[in-house]
Amino acid sequence: MERPHDLRFHTLDVFTERLFGGNPLAVVFGGERLNTAQMQTIAREFNLSETVFVLSPTRPDCLHRLRIFTPTQEMPFAGHPTVGTACLLSELRLVPGGAEAAFSLEENIGAVPVCVRRAEGRATYAELTAARPPAYGAPPPDNARLAAALGLTAADLGRGAEQPRIASCGVPFLLVPLRAPELLAGVEPEASTLRELLQGVGAQELYVYAHGYEPNELRARMFAPALGIPEDPATGAAAVALAGALGMEAQQDGTHEWLIHQGVEMGRPSQLHIAVDRSGGVVTAVRVGGYAVTVSEGILRSA
Repeated sequence: MERPHDLRFHTLDVFTERLFGGNPLAVVFGGERLNTAQMQTIAREFNLSETVFVLSPTRPDCLHRLRIFTPTQEMPFAGHPTVGTACLLSELRLVPGGAEAAFSLEENIGAVPVCVRRAEGRATYAELTAARPPAYGAPPPDNARLAAALGLTAADLGRGAEQPRIASCGVPFLLVPLRAPELLAGVEPEASTLRELLQGVGAQELYVYAHGYEPNELRARMFAPALGIPEDPATGAAAVALAGALGMEAQQDGTHEWLIHQGVEMGRPSQLHIAVDRSGGVVTAVRVGGYAVTVSEGILRSA
């Protein structure tokens, strides 16, 4: 029996069309009376890479407000919670329009535009546009130190002019390219070493990636021990950071698109579609999209 202060929740797998793939997400409704500490406790209870609380917006240009928590802290923005929540809101008919809709979600970073597409007999697809333009951060650690932290050699890092760098579209990531995709399986970061390395460069998350053997194919893994995430199967904020960096480094204007495979080594294969628009040598938009499927729904007991 549902009680007055109970909270409704749903869980989804995001960046996949199949159950038990992608990145799990918890979405909680009715949390207006919760304070930050209570939300953090609930996120720790779910113990997923992120838990979202859907609230009333404080901005007139946004449909809902999202507060996003890892098991250890609140995030200003995150991709898989945004994509997954947008898909769920569409499926619950909590957004205007029909099978296709465009709206903005309020996050701590600001208004995040999203587009959602539903089709009969298929998972719902959502795409977000990053609220911040891409930018580089502080210089990365040298390759020898970085390789040692990953269980690799310095010769494994880099792909021509593409070298480790810190980039952000609102959340900074240390982006580490590898010379070949098969090296991803051998990445074995030690949590305390990686945490110390990231603290020194102003980032909390590391995204290791390689170009695949198909055109515009990328393969990636993400590690964030300081956020309580040993490894993440699909990371939208990392995907837009990488897309932004690749867009800034592109030789031509126009729209550039890639498909990222992540989570393979974890047994939770995910697909993230990323794109950048570049005009006059400047990146004007960065997007990431993917499918999401609902796994469960229920009642969260509240004291």
